[in-house]
Amino acid sequence: MNDELVNDITPPVEQENYDKDLPKGEKAVHNTEVRKRIDDLLEKKRLKELLDDSDDWDI
Repeated sequence: MNDELVNDITPPVEQENYDKDLPKGEKAVHNTEVRKRIDDLLEKKRLKELLDDSDDWDI
């Protein structure tokens, strides 16, 4: 029974070179700028929702 369990275990997958799939040069710079812009907009949206949900404001 132990032999059956050992046979079912898959060998570890070799570490692949993921760096080859990453963009390089201008595309990498562009992706970085786009990601930063998205992060900024998401943070702005989060802060706006916090302010809009606040009942502390007296007008």
